[in-house]
Amino acid sequence: MSRTPQQIFEGYIYAGTVTRNADAFAECFTEDGVFEAPLVPAGAVFPRRLVGREEIRTAMAAHYAQQQVKGDRAPNFEKSGYVLHTTADPDVFIAEIDTVFDGEGGEEDRAVSLVQIFRVRDEKIARLRDYFAPDLVS
Repeated sequence: MSRTPQQIFEGYIYAGTVTRNADAFAECFTEDGVFEAPLVPAGAVFPRRLVGREEIRTAMAAHYAQQQVKGDRAPNFEKSGYVLHTTADPDVFIAEIDTVFDGEGGEEDRAVSLVQIFRVRDEKIARLRDYFAPDLVS
């Protein structure tokens, strides 16, 4: 039985956003998988384009280590949500995501909306385009 878009997406979120495990994150992708963040400017700290599982693993490990040093907040999953949209192409689905970060020290909660387009092959991510506001990772 093949994995559904829901299962692929949830595995990706768990590996990246929940556990920040670069090895598990990279294993969500095909060997030649591509991760793109087209709205991130060239030269930014967050990777704009990664090609191949090993490049994804290395770059995301560095990114997660930097997040730990900076003390970046994790999302509040109870307040956050998403909707998956299937397409006419069974290998493509779209995730529409609203992520909420709890406010600290009297600050208001911060909501972030983004869209991700997934192309899968053999139940792994072959290409992921992640559209989010680039100032979130600067």
